[in-house]
Amino acid sequence: MGVVVQFVAGLIAALGAFCLGCVIGWSGPVELEVKAGKAYNFTPNTVEWGLTGSLMTLGGAFSCIPVGVLISKIGRKITMLGLVIPFMLGWACIIYPLHIAMLLIGRFVVGFCGGSFCVAAPVYNTEIAELRFRGIQGCFFQLMVVHGILYAFVAGAFCKVMLFNIACAVWPIIFFVLFFFMPESPVYLQQKGKSEQAEKSLKYLRGKDADVSGEMKEIAAESNKDKEPIGKAMCRKATKKGLFISIMLMLFQQMTGINAIMFYSTSIFEAAGSTLEPRFATIVIGVVQVFATVTAIFLIERVGRKILLLVSAFMMGLSTLTMCLYFGMLMDKKIGWLALVALCLFIIGFSLGFGPIPWAVNAELFAEDAKTLAGGIAGTCNWVFAFCVTLLFPILNEKLGACPCFGIFAGFAVAAIVFILFLVPETKGKTLNEIQAKLGGE
Repeated sequence: MGVVVQFVAGLIAALGAFCLGCVIGWSGPVELEVKAGKAYNFTPNTVEWGLTGSLMTLGGAFSCIPVGVLISKIGRKITMLGLVIPFMLGWACIIYPLHIAMLLIGRFVVGFCGGSFCVAAPVYNTEIAELRFRGIQGCFFQLMVVHGILYAFVAGAFCKVMLFNIACAVWPIIFFVLFFFMPESPVYLQQKGKSEQAEKSLKYLRGKDADVSGEMKEIAAESNKDKEPIGKAMCRKATKKGLFISIMLMLFQQMTGINAIMFYSTSIFEAAGSTLEPRFATIVIGVVQVFATVTAIFLIERVGRKILLLVSAFMMGLSTLTMCLYFGMLMDKKIGWLALVALCLFIIGFSLGFGPIPWAVNAELFAEDAKTLAGGIAGTCNWVFAFCVTLLFPILNEKLGACPCFGIFAGFAVAAIVFILFLVPETKGKTLNEIQAKLGGE
């Protein structure tokens, strides 16, 4: 029963990631209607639409470090619940914008709130999980993101923009209602000296009859360690190496092209001459992403992080190279189905490794005294990289064409393979102390 409870708590915490998925998936379904001036009383130009897609990622970049500090100061649960109010205000600006500026502000705000869960949810989930389930719980974030994206793709395909916006905006409220009844992280409670509450939280997660004394001793031992000032903690060899690895994984996650494909999927399929109507091709991508992410959750504790990352990078490189060749040489061959197959391969590859694992590893690499700040820095870098990709892709696509853009993505996938082979450690089944020793001793 304890396994079920901790999984339910983890999935509910990750509903914030579902809300983020709705934000990410929003751009694709509404693009044609908004750019045609049919959705609002204004028509954005190419740069304005690029900002509409990319400002949510900039909002995410601004959120990670402040949220990293907040989850350390006031708790994981209170921080995540407190995000709901600004989330709703952001959606209000998107539902009924009087000017393009309101739409841009709304996208920034929902990006800030959704991006906050990138730091808070994986930390919460790994802290409530037993060691044997830590990798699975760490993947719940990405699992709920892809479900949110699929929800947005399906709702956006069949709803007008106004109704679609409302259908996305209700999810932060649903998250608040459900997560309100979940416990605070026992690790956080112990760090604040609230041992009785920490034990109560752990018993709730493991079952009221479970013997949690051993786990409480481990949590207490880690919490009672002499904590170095944050500056010294960040300067430790293990922290610096872990931060470098985490940032590079975030770089490759974004620079291989995932958000360009997710944000502009409809227009990509339209440009490729897909034999399937673009909005339905987008739904196929969303379904494939969900199934591949579920597969990754079952594989992560069996195969390990490193092998899945290598397979992921190889598949993404192969698919983006195919897209590069398609747009460069095969457009007149009337094989639009190839674009759908290639992007499905990309999504499968991404979802098996580079979707969930960078976030899971980001919650595993750092000691408790450095986790929130280091994790926040890595998360900030992720969103900055995503901002660059989503802002520049439609502009470069218009100026240079799709072939060079996908060629760049393929080049980053090759670089990712080299990086993983030589520099990424395996964290499967290792305790925090073992991971720190490995990073500090190499």
